[in-house]
Amino acid sequence: MKNSMQPAPHGAESSPLGRPVAYRDTYAPELLFPIDRQLKRDELGIAANALPFIGADLWNAYELSWLNPRGKPVVALGHIEVPADSPRLVESKSLKLYLNAFNQTRFDSAEAVAATVRADLSAAVGAAVNVAVFPLAASTVRSFGLPDGLCLDELDIEIDTYQPTPEFLRTGCCSRVVEETLYSHLLKSNCLVTGQPDWGMVAVRYRGAAIDRAGLLRYIVSFRSHNEFHEQCVERMFCDIMARCAPQALLVWARYTRRGGLDINPWRGTPGSCSPGNFMEVRQ
Repeated sequence: MKNSMQPAPHGAESSPLGRPVAYRDTYAPELLFPIDRQLKRDELGIAANALPFIGADLWNAYELSWLNPRGKPVVALGHIEVPADSPRLVESKSLKLYLNAFNQTRFDSAEAVAATVRADLSAAVGAAVNVAVFPLAASTVRSFGLPDGLCLDELDIEIDTYQPTPEFLRTGCCSRVVEETLYSHLLKSNCLVTGQPDWGMVAVRYRGAAIDRAGLLRYIVSFRSHNEFHEQCVERMFCDIMARCAPQALLVWARYTRRGGLDINPWRGTPGSCSPGNFMEVRQ
């Protein structure tokens, strides 16, 4: 069941988010709603042919089910990896609706489901997408983990700014190069379309002049009333830290709590960076 049609990209204002939508329970690839990444990257001064980062958006799907050839339901976990250099992302509610449309559709195997999702999402985002499907009968085990670094959340600081403020970002006067990972569970932003809260953990791994920790925490919290998709928030953080702190190497990743049976976990890094992996944050 492969979809040969490539959906046209749109702005977020046209998405099914925040609108009543009838659920489909049979295969419907036309439900996928692609959004042009460049619309928000233009705000950050990112040229389409000169991305300052590499990375991916890691999606975990917890409500994935279909019928086997004899009509018996199968339930599974899904893992999706969308490359950051794809021209489009897929709006999350549309992906939820698309996956739920598998519920009364018969597939020969989990591999057939993965191949179908892979083909449809690759067409939607305009790049090759990695997809893995793990039936629960296979005793799939996932692990929780925390970044190997310092949590900033116990810093006793005063905060009164809740829109992104890159001016909080600064380095110390010492020229010594450090390499460390700093993270916080205090990330909150809001959906670009509905204004609904998105909760997450964000981590910053870098090599360079030491970043002021209180300033970094203030900066992270400053997203608290900001409306932007998960992927866009991480790209904004990456660009702001690069511009204000000029590290030699930088990796920024976030683990957002799930909504609609999906969690989205973007990471962006300087060339040569490695994925932080797909471990579960404690609230996921």
